[in-house]
Amino acid sequence: MIVKLAAATAACILACAGQAKAADLLTGVYIHDAAFIGGALGTGSADREKGADIELGIRSDRIEAWSLIGAPQAHAFVSVNTNRTSDFVAAGLSWPIGLTHGVYFRPGLGLAYTDGKTNLPPVNAPGLAPAEIQRRLTLFETRIDFGSKILFEPELALGAHITPRISAELSWVHISNGEIFHHGKNQGLDDAGVRVIYALGARGH
Repeated sequence: MIVKLAAATAACILACAGQAKAADLLTGVYIHDAAFIGGALGTGSADREKGADIELGIRSDRIEAWSLIGAPQAHAFVSVNTNRTSDFVAAGLSWPIGLTHGVYFRPGLGLAYTDGKTNLPPVNAPGLAPAEIQRRLTLFETRIDFGSKILFEPELALGAHITPRISAELSWVHISNGEIFHHGKNQGLDDAGVRVIYALGARGH
């Protein structure tokens, strides 16, 4: 389901990009629910979920028709967790900003859809049997409660061009509802890792 949604999202984002075409293929490995990032930024879920995330995606060429907002690149990717907890698919825009020759900074923003948990049942509800209390407590301690399936997806990356076709990025990806898609629970997921980018044609960014 999540892979089919990723394919549909990729097709949609590239279609919405108009004249832009697929420019880059992305693959990455991330620490899932990186507590050292979430703790520092105040965005994480207290290291509830474990494992690694494998990210596969696509990025468009720069969208020159959208020059008023800096000619961003459109992206879409799927993130699959090795511990079979919270997978997600995301799509959005990012802006490569050159720092030095071959080195760039890339902020981005998008939307995500997760198959993770939302609205976990309270542990302290009256009349619960001990077994049900333990089940709910285990969920509370081991799963992120996103509050909403639809989430915001800000990201930051620091990258370098290694060859004319291959680049590498140190990447941070965050997903949470921002108390806009849902009011109340706003536990987020922070992923920190490395992704490799393969340019399908002459590099235009």
